[in-house]
Amino acid sequence: MELITPDFGLLFWMTLAFGIVFFVLAKFALPVINGMLKKREEEINNALELAERTHKEMEQLQANNEQLLQQAREERTKMLNEAKQISDKFIEEAKAKANEEKDRIIENAKEIIEHEKMAATIEVKNQIADISIKVAEKIIGKALESDKEQLDYINRLLKEIEDKNKIQ
Repeated sequence: MELITPDFGLLFWMTLAFGIVFFVLAKFALPVINGMLKKREEEINNALELAERTHKEMEQLQANNEQLLQQAREERTKMLNEAKQISDKFIEEAKAKANEEKDRIIENAKEIIEHEKMAATIEVKNQIADISIKVAEKIIGKALESDKEQLDYINRLLKEIEDKNKIQ
């Protein structure tokens, strides 16, 4: 029966405990909760504004795309007509140039043959020079059999080169 009709002391302490809890919640929890709710509300409003701006931009882009497609179609038709005219002209010019090209190819072939002859001659001369150098190396290497003789010969050649450079 005490729960149904509580006495005055119990009511006082319950009221005091409720007041303290309410004060702590009002002082610390409610401002944080209200701040978070306002922040969430701002985020939602910003998202809605962004969605609305994006929708308007998409409509504008779609209109621009339609306009660009129409321009592209017109340009394509114009380009096809120009291409046909150019191809007809090109065919006529190609026939005229074919004969000129034939003559030029024959002349180029003659020049290439002449260059190839010259290159082959130069190659043969280079090979003869390489063989001569190798033979000379073998003769010099055989004549100077000791290391001392080779070093003396090298030093003498270096000195001669230095003297020639000093004179010039």
